[in-house]
Amino acid sequence: MFEEILAKLALALDKHSIPYMIIGGQAVLLYGEPRLTRDIDVTLGVDVDSLSKITEMAKDLSLKPLPSKVEDFVKKTMVLPTKDEATGIRVDFIFSFTPYEKQAIQRAREIPIKKAVVRFGSPEDVIIHKVFAGRARDLEDVKSILLKNTSSLNFSYIRKWLSEFDKSLPEKGLLKKFEETRKSVLE
Repeated sequence: MFEEILAKLALALDKHSIPYMIIGGQAVLLYGEPRLTRDIDVTLGVDVDSLSKITEMAKDLSLKPLPSKVEDFVKKTMVLPTKDEATGIRVDFIFSFTPYEKQAIQRAREIPIKKAVVRFGSPEDVIIHKVFAGRARDLEDVKSILLKNTSSLNFSYIRKWLSEFDKSLPEKGLLKKFEETRKSVLE
């Protein structure tokens, strides 16, 4: 089910020339340990000005927007949550606007799935997203990605961006959280 939706998403986003990357649980399945995930998170290389284009594309894919007031919800959260009407699988479209997100989308890895090429966030960018989210499940995901990819990860890239985010959100202690998680895996 997920593979079909990922392939359809990739083909539609490419058709509409919308840069994107798959992050979240689907990317963890690619780089880390298998785990249950019930949704697909898509970071878009466009901001909310493209909402009508995204809602039209979602409609063509039989993805039903979940909020009753779509425009208000998206402007407040920068996310368009949808549900695949046939399977019930949730697909969240995350609008981007930061230099980091634009760079992360450019770094995405192309993975063939079905008859499509799907762009997944790099393992480093998935780690950054997961550390930023910071829930216990997210930090477990970081550990599984570290365990499977330690020798190939660009740690300076991860540290650079987490340090940048710490400048504007020092209370989150993102770099410290990452280093503690990394140490727990390597010990």
